[in-house]
Amino acid sequence: MQNAARSKVDPFIVMDVMEAARRAEAAGRRIIHMEVGQPGTAAPLGARQALARALESDAMGYTVALGLPDLRARIARLYAERHGIDLNPDRVVITSGSSGAFILAFTALFDAGDRVGIGAPGYPSYRQILRALDLVAVDIETTVKNRLQPVASDLTGRNLRGLLVASPANPTGTMLDRGALSRLITAAAEQSASFISDEIYHGIEYEAKAVSALEITDDCYVINSFSKYFSMTGWRVGWMVVPECHVRSVERLAQNLFICPPHASQIAALAAMDCTPELEGNLAVYRRNRALMLDGLPKAGFDRIAPPDGAFYVYADVRDLTSDSRILAAEILEHAGVAVTPGIDFDPARGAGTLRFSYAGATADVEEGLARLARMMAGRTVL
Repeated sequence: MQNAARSKVDPFIVMDVMEAARRAEAAGRRIIHMEVGQPGTAAPLGARQALARALESDAMGYTVALGLPDLRARIARLYAERHGIDLNPDRVVITSGSSGAFILAFTALFDAGDRVGIGAPGYPSYRQILRALDLVAVDIETTVKNRLQPVASDLTGRNLRGLLVASPANPTGTMLDRGALSRLITAAAEQSASFISDEIYHGIEYEAKAVSALEITDDCYVINSFSKYFSMTGWRVGWMVVPECHVRSVERLAQNLFICPPHASQIAALAAMDCTPELEGNLAVYRRNRALMLDGLPKAGFDRIAPPDGAFYVYADVRDLTSDSRILAAEILEHAGVAVTPGIDFDPARGAGTLRFSYAGATADVEEGLARLARMMAGRTVL
């Protein structure tokens, strides 16, 4: 049998880095993980306790395709709490992680061959999911001047059917303010391009609150997840907010593609939303780690960085250190015992000159990782 052309997506390089780190650990080395984009903490205690109670009395069968009504209502209330939005819970769609939401959104909005704009650098799976669905990912090369975020003028002449933005963004952690987000929404509408806002790092912000696209327009798709702020990566539960007129079409797709999101994960997610003290404690750790990174990375020689507004990443320009970020990442793993992600994952054209550092782990690990990087880089010559 032959593989379909749509199956020929690129590998997710960070997973290769994780495997190399696993092999090093299996050989007895202690590796500091700065490659993984996930919290180092477990799901909130209240979430785990709620699920334990539910398992005693609930068979955990299928839920309805759009998700548990109580969870949808609680998510709608979150938008009132965070953004002052009166959101109809009927517009909330629970998904199998944000990945399930992207599949549903792209399938609901676009036909084969449609062009969808994504910022570069950006989350690599955007491009690969689009490709697997016979859609065309159009890279919008962002600039340091614009804090590595797309701007409205970038859309001119691109003939897009859709635009996907992320704020805070992966891998940069930079955010769009209300004005910049509004201008992008307007520019997309002017060329009849559907607007998708990836907001999975909302809640992990440091100096200003992230703006939701729903504060500006209802004519958009908003995607979020319990993976990041709620510290539930492996539970695979997320959500999407869609216009009311799109709910039924998304529901039909969800019924057939996924049947429903994981029932157990939905139970835990609902409880997690009321675990604010623990979650804000996690945020305090990220805040401390961010300060350490912004101080320690330049001292180690990684001084060309865009300070992150949110998320838990630092994206560094390392063209003064190497012409191949994969080789540099492998060298750092070998000689410093620190796993980092080469930028080729995030920007096919320019990623050979960048690295992403995650600071989502324990503060002690961040401190040790920075010390190891400084020692290694002090004795290194440019490749």
